[in-house]
Amino acid sequence: MGSIDEALQLIKRGTDEILVESELIKKLKRGKPLKIKAGFDPTAPDLHLGHTVLINKLRQFQDLGHEVQFLIGDFTAMIGDPTGKSATRPPLTREEVLENAKTYEHQVFKILDPEKTTVLFNSQWMGSMSAVDMIQLAAKHTVARMLERDDFNKRYKNGQSISVHEFLYPLVQGYDSVAMKTDVELGGTDQKFNLLVGRQLQESYGHEPQICLTMPILEGLDGVQKMSKSLSNYIGITDAPNEMFGKLMSISDDLMWRYFELLSFRPMSEIEGFQQEIEQGRNPRDVKFLLAEEIITRFHNADAAAAAQQDFIKRFQKGAIPDDLPEITLSAEDEGIGIANLLKEAGLTSSTSESFRMIKQGAVKLDGEKVEDKALKLGKGTVVVAQVGKRKFAKVTVG
Repeated sequence: MGSIDEALQLIKRGTDEILVESELIKKLKRGKPLKIKAGFDPTAPDLHLGHTVLINKLRQFQDLGHEVQFLIGDFTAMIGDPTGKSATRPPLTREEVLENAKTYEHQVFKILDPEKTTVLFNSQWMGSMSAVDMIQLAAKHTVARMLERDDFNKRYKNGQSISVHEFLYPLVQGYDSVAMKTDVELGGTDQKFNLLVGRQLQESYGHEPQICLTMPILEGLDGVQKMSKSLSNYIGITDAPNEMFGKLMSISDDLMWRYFELLSFRPMSEIEGFQQEIEQGRNPRDVKFLLAEEIITRFHNADAAAAAQQDFIKRFQKGAIPDDLPEITLSAEDEGIGIANLLKEAGLTSSTSESFRMIKQGAVKLDGEKVEDKALKLGKGTVVVAQVGKRKFAKVTVG
């Protein structure tokens, strides 16, 4: 039981929910490798750290000796995932899906062991499914059950349209688990309904139902909204090392622990040790350096991580930024906030005219880079360390 307890401890790290934990223990006790599935629709060409929360968990299952099935939803991407959407989502073309899928395959192996990973495409079985087969699949679920799903329910009550094909999405995702004979399926908390559909469909087809394991949605750099390219609060896994380092250093000290738990492969005992050291006076920035070093080494290499850290230290003049850096959130219009207003509202200048004057004198920096454009605007979701002169600093979040 000792080894199962240790495996469970690793599996549960950062996990939101396991349905059903007792069934997972029963599967683990058999001592055979389990088939672990996570599906990704290639709806965008690049992944960010928010996507890697699931991939990290897959890697942990690999380290425990289980078989990872990385599913690229090339068929489901052409339907369009309605999860969390208040309107019908436009489907992608076949060409867009295939182009994005190539990028995904390349990027995920920066985390997963390629020799222990099976990459599958759900068009392999869905592409050959006939209209009769699809009708028979649809017969295994009810409209009433579909309307239990939160986003469908809200749209129905608000009189917003729901296209029939959107009901097919959770059915196809669920059937993937039937076709793949999945033991455990991973998904974000927003995917719980779809994962449970897979469990129900497996039972309908006479299979042992899968375990549904949900992972939390990672907050972006602002620490409030989920990491998203559209909100500009993301760290892309293909970002340049210096850019990645700067973004990671911009997160709050509280958010750092969330990132450690979900993105780091360090043991939780070591992370808890860091927390104790900070309580005893260690500079949080030093610990954040370790997080940034680990992430950049994973997606680039150790030399790039070391160089990015040195560049960061050099740009910020080795401790020129005070430890008690004030954190300010400013509201902005859709088009963003102008640099002069940002400096004034952050209390770094007394007026916009002083802001312009300081920019002209070369005394204004954002993340250590001198600002020369007086017309510069910063969009919503942007997080920067703003500096005026040698002594005025503020960490500013544009909301």
